[in-house]
Amino acid sequence: MNTKKKSEGFSVRSVVATGIGAAVFFVLMKFIAIPTGVPNTTINVAEGWLALIAGLFGPVVGLLVGFIGHTLNDAVTYGSPWWSWVIADGIFGFLLGLGEKYLALEYGNLSNKKLIQFNIWQVVSNIIAWFIIAPIGDILIYKEAAQKVFLQGAVTAVVNSLSVAIIGSLLLVAYVKSRPKKNSLRNE
Repeated sequence: MNTKKKSEGFSVRSVVATGIGAAVFFVLMKFIAIPTGVPNTTINVAEGWLALIAGLFGPVVGLLVGFIGHTLNDAVTYGSPWWSWVIADGIFGFLLGLGEKYLALEYGNLSNKKLIQFNIWQVVSNIIAWFIIAPIGDILIYKEAAQKVFLQGAVTAVVNSLSVAIIGSLLLVAYVKSRPKKNSLRNE
């Protein structure tokens, strides 16, 4: 049994990925958000980025990138974080990161089947985060009206699912194409 691996904890690679991932997430969320017409909801391209980061580095990095990036955006944009949605973004990143080992992106092989299954999982994750966690958090923390927050949650779940399906899938495919396939030989 290799005890060294267990005692390492959060690697330097994971810390760097978290910092860079959260910074890019913040920039994308702050500057590339398209209004939906429903108050306080946008089409958010940052969620596609989160899919790539969580798919590469796993659930803990996904959670931290979503949580930190969303916290920074809210603090800069609104003066303080809207915690129910910050938590939902963190949980969304965590859920996406659960697919890291299944996707195995570092080996340069992403089949159509894996991509379809990933997109089914991300839609389920979006529903959990945005149609369940965020609205319930809004009701419990901020005493918001249920009808309003469930409408916002439903719209956000749909537009984030589309963002991840399009942007996230493109990023995953582009990353995999940039990697050598597992067991491939290279001539130098």
